[in-house]
Amino acid sequence: MKTKILIIQTAFIGDVILTLPVVQVLKKQMECELDFLCIPKTADLLKNNRYVDNIIIYDKRARDRGIKKLLRLSNRIRFKKYDIIISPHRSARSTFIAYRGKSEMSISYDISTFSFLYNKTVKYIKNIHEIRRNLKLLVPLGIYEDSIIKPEIFCSESDGKVVSLLLKKYIISEGDRFVTFSPGTVWMTKRYPPDKFIRLLDLLTDKNFKVILIGGKEDIEICRFIKEKTINQDVFNSAGKLTLTQSAELLRRSSLLVTNDSSPLHLANSVGTKVIAIYGATIPEFGFYPYGKNDKIFQVNGLKCRPCSIHGLNKCPVKTLDCLERIREEEIAEEILKSISSSHQELS
Repeated sequence: MKTKILIIQTAFIGDVILTLPVVQVLKKQMECELDFLCIPKTADLLKNNRYVDNIIIYDKRARDRGIKKLLRLSNRIRFKKYDIIISPHRSARSTFIAYRGKSEMSISYDISTFSFLYNKTVKYIKNIHEIRRNLKLLVPLGIYEDSIIKPEIFCSESDGKVVSLLLKKYIISEGDRFVTFSPGTVWMTKRYPPDKFIRLLDLLTDKNFKVILIGGKEDIEICRFIKEKTINQDVFNSAGKLTLTQSAELLRRSSLLVTNDSSPLHLANSVGTKVIAIYGATIPEFGFYPYGKNDKIFQVNGLKCRPCSIHGLNKCPVKTLDCLERIREEEIAEEILKSISSSHQELS
């Protein structure tokens, strides 16, 4: 009989992507039925995943998100009689769900809220990549994997057709070079200022490649503003037009991605596209850095105020935003042009 396993990860898009290697390793090393509990926004990442048997969706932001809904969900989890529940997510809700699931083994980090309610905990190790950190949760199962395993994103044939139509609309033919920009992020102190993105795009005018702005519905306005203000006529705005797997397919075809410290970074890494990442309030040492051999990080070292937060803040505590303002657009433009030139030579 297959071992029944539940993974609980109800955090953001990037967190789900960086949890996928746990799923992949479990499926390859154990005879198991594996379910994944996530929020509606991230479910698209899992719908075609060959390693996930069932997706359980928990809408934390719904009107009826109170204790009754949580009890109904945890009762559903208990009814499924999982042998193992693993929670990379460290919240009290995740602990509550895992505890009420009454599995033979429940695993999370030693710093998870109410961690004593898990019957196995793993030390949360700082200063290593999140993928390696999450894989440590498998040690109680006798699985020792310490490498950065690339998350697998499964894009459908339909996703490919949608992206092909979008590129056709932007007059980008197969084989044409284009760059993707992701200027949005939830937190203001992680967001390279729009005027600097505009200046960066201006510097890339008439360089014989096009730029596609990407993002979710929440990024439509910032992408619209940037496109309207840049003098670069080869910029197109796809924000809000693509699902997560369609965005992954677009990134796969892109020459490179320019992004803040946000989920598109991890999406690009998963499909093997070069990343140019801009770090402001946060630092790569938190474990959420790009790991491609040609990836490039731009950040301001030596600031006493940095990092000011693990996740980012809605306003700069010292009111200067020096961590982002001091990153020069010219240096990023130079790296983009160098990367484009290098990829062109490889194709020649």
